[in-house]
Amino acid sequence: MKEPEISIIILTWNALHHLKRFLPSLEKHTPAYAEIIIADNASTDGTARYVRDTYPRFRHLLFDENYGYCKGNNLAAGKALGKYILILNNDVDVSEGWLDPIMNLLRSDEQIAVVQPKLRSADQPDHFEYGGAAGGMLDTFGYPFCRGRVFDTLEKDTDQYDAEADIFWASGAAFAVERQLFLSYGGFEEQFEFHMEEIDLCWRFLNSGYTIRYCPDSVVYHLGGGSLPTGSYRKVYFNYRNNLAMMYRNLTGLALLTRLPVRIVLDYVSALRSLLLGEFTVFRAIFHAHFSFIGWLPDLRRQRKKLKQQRTVFTDPPVLWKGSVVWKYFVQGKKNYSKF
Repeated sequence: MKEPEISIIILTWNALHHLKRFLPSLEKHTPAYAEIIIADNASTDGTARYVRDTYPRFRHLLFDENYGYCKGNNLAAGKALGKYILILNNDVDVSEGWLDPIMNLLRSDEQIAVVQPKLRSADQPDHFEYGGAAGGMLDTFGYPFCRGRVFDTLEKDTDQYDAEADIFWASGAAFAVERQLFLSYGGFEEQFEFHMEEIDLCWRFLNSGYTIRYCPDSVVYHLGGGSLPTGSYRKVYFNYRNNLAMMYRNLTGLALLTRLPVRIVLDYVSALRSLLLGEFTVFRAIFHAHFSFIGWLPDLRRQRKKLKQQRTVFTDPPVLWKGSVVWKYFVQGKKNYSKF
């Protein structure tokens, strides 16, 4: 039997309700050159039986425990058969013809490390989706945002991002990459557990001269928010902790000395704001994240030294957005990336 050209990896844990809703479109609209892998983090809700009985075409990888997002996807990538892998969240609805444009881009240029499709909201299909929209960007002080989504403001899709573009990061909701390249870079940093892992990996690719590409001809619909609820302690904690770790791992020396302190101050401003608003869970999570980051520094120094040996570019990636998205959004009142 001919090996698949691409392996679509769907990591899941006790999300049978998502699989029942979203797998039918994946089976219907995915061509035969792709294998579909359900990577199961030891679900106890009947996922294994459902996948075996309903989708015999799919491969079901049953792990012996819940390894979380980063390690679970890394393990699945190691077992995939395709030259390429596409990491797809279990709450994504795909559309007809969604995969071919992604594959065409991956095949077209070896310097393209990752491709992301256009991500629209599954609940508001005419609007972009929070976690990826029309491709991820990063500002000078490490704040991630999207073309089509800045902080909590989602743009309506009016074809304003219908041209291919280089981006800073691709969403982990739909993340296409050559398998061996992914594995050679260690995949997602497993100590991150949740959040920022795809930005960190894309940054490492950029530091080696690769590009990250947005593919508007492929459209998928993402529900989002299924793993950790917005505003939850763990979500805030991982976002703040991992953002600092990501900056420490990837910034050049001078940039690290000048930008990380500014980012830390901005985090304290955010913590103060949450305290004034009575958001005590957010306040505690931010400070916990900073204390954890300090405790993580000895290991991060070793990681930074190792990553320096891998990088070939010692300047900011050209796609880094020069400026402060916080200033644009909160001070200048510019809510849409298209108006930056």
